[in-house]
Amino acid sequence: MSRSHGKHRILRLISLLALAWVSRAAADPAPTFHEPWRPQFHFTAPDTWMNDPNGMLFYEGEYHLFYQNNPFGNRWGHMSWGHAVSRDLTHWEHLPLALAEADGVMIFSGSAVVDWKNTSGFGQRGKPPLVAIYTGHHTTKPLQQQHIAYSNDRGRTWTKFTGNPVLDIGEADFRDPKVFWHEATGRWVMAVSWPQKRKVRFYASPDLKSWTHLSDFGPAGSTTGIWECPDLFPVKAEGRGGRSRWVLVVNVGSGAPAGGSGTQYFVGEFDGARFVPDTASGVPTKGDAHWADFGPDFYAAVSWSDVPKRDGRRLWIGWMSNWTYANDVPTLPWRSAMTLPRELALRETPEGWRLLQVPVRETRGLRGPGSSLRGATVPGADAWLGQRRFPAGLAELELQFEQVPRAGVLTLTCRHGSIGETRVEADLGAAVLRVDRTRSGRSDFNPGFAAVHQAPLRLADGRLSLRLLADVSSLEVFAQGGETVMTGLVLPASPGLTFSLAATEEARGLRVASVALFPLKPSVPPGSPSRP
Repeated sequence: MSRSHGKHRILRLISLLALAWVSRAAADPAPTFHEPWRPQFHFTAPDTWMNDPNGMLFYEGEYHLFYQNNPFGNRWGHMSWGHAVSRDLTHWEHLPLALAEADGVMIFSGSAVVDWKNTSGFGQRGKPPLVAIYTGHHTTKPLQQQHIAYSNDRGRTWTKFTGNPVLDIGEADFRDPKVFWHEATGRWVMAVSWPQKRKVRFYASPDLKSWTHLSDFGPAGSTTGIWECPDLFPVKAEGRGGRSRWVLVVNVGSGAPAGGSGTQYFVGEFDGARFVPDTASGVPTKGDAHWADFGPDFYAAVSWSDVPKRDGRRLWIGWMSNWTYANDVPTLPWRSAMTLPRELALRETPEGWRLLQVPVRETRGLRGPGSSLRGATVPGADAWLGQRRFPAGLAELELQFEQVPRAGVLTLTCRHGSIGETRVEADLGAAVLRVDRTRSGRSDFNPGFAAVHQAPLRLADGRLSLRLLADVSSLEVFAQGGETVMTGLVLPASPGLTFSLAATEEARGLRVASVALFPLKPSVPPGSPSRP
């Protein structure tokens, strides 16, 4: 049997096994939260389409997550805001649709805030209102405007403002407002995308109803795709005693390192009116942008507002898909998931400031009894890993290496069930991290899905750290304390997960300082069936 013929037989077997697995779910379209490929600790909508996270805020002990939702099917369309809340960022309670398409206006992406000072006048009985700021997308004419809605019952019901729109420049593409309170100037600030012009526009308001233009940023960085879903916030610098820098996030519809959509960011200063990136001239250039995630499935990332100061964290979440194939991922009755919520910090490197991302600390609450190994060779760690299996496919793995050479390749293989694997490779000579999902499982729904993706890997002090969280249909890889991150979907032909570790001859001298391995518990919604 030729190699090519054997490869085709294996791919056909993967496809047949995957189709058989999916057919069991198709027979019963009611959501169980245990369908094939349904994530078990990542957020998903119960039974419909989902894309961008929207309106995230914290209020009275609850993290709110709104999201772009088609309540009538599992493909993009009829955009409205779905809604869920959580007290720990891991277990989510699904709530009724928050803002619905009506009167020829879809509810596109946006943000939400707690109007603590009741500047809008929407508050009642001395309590602050929650105010959502979103794009109204007209279906009968080429027009996008910014609208607002408010809630006085902890976000359970919403009233659209009768004075909408609150901002209209007569553009067909003008969307995704992110609003925050700027304490130094005592007013609200909005960052909103001007997609086709590859710009972010800044506006100010005293009351969330009337807006004045301040400045524009861009084009800069990646301009291959349209600009969407901006965000602007201060982030604490690692080891700097609370010092912060401002980060401007710009999501791009195409042209990301892994192909398709992705998230870029700029580091600089914001004076309440204008964002200036860290360049000698203050003028943005293509080289000023950095990528938040080098995997194929991280988009529309935006942060939570109103996280209490005593907490002090900057938290965000992204949509775990890619516009290249988002409508075609073969899941039923839902489609797409969010990434894990992540904590952000900044690290100063010889090349400049870089964003650090790690899963929120609450994720550790999903860990079951773990096991660990300290001080081993690569073959010894491989033998230890080979004794551990995860039938449900849910696991977290942390690896710390010392005496890392500048040559050779270290490979961590994630084996999926009885057939299929995803490889995570640290190429020490090239200083890159790769994730290879060409043999992970089902990929026939899009020719670009099965691919190898790579990211820069900064090796310092002869140390390397890798942290991987595996769900039923995804891998999130955090290297060097979250300095390099790669997120990708995988669609295994059968459930189950095991790990193996190998190194080429040039890298065999490195030392495995420690390994920690944990099964992860599902965080299924309240009232859904317990996991079999």
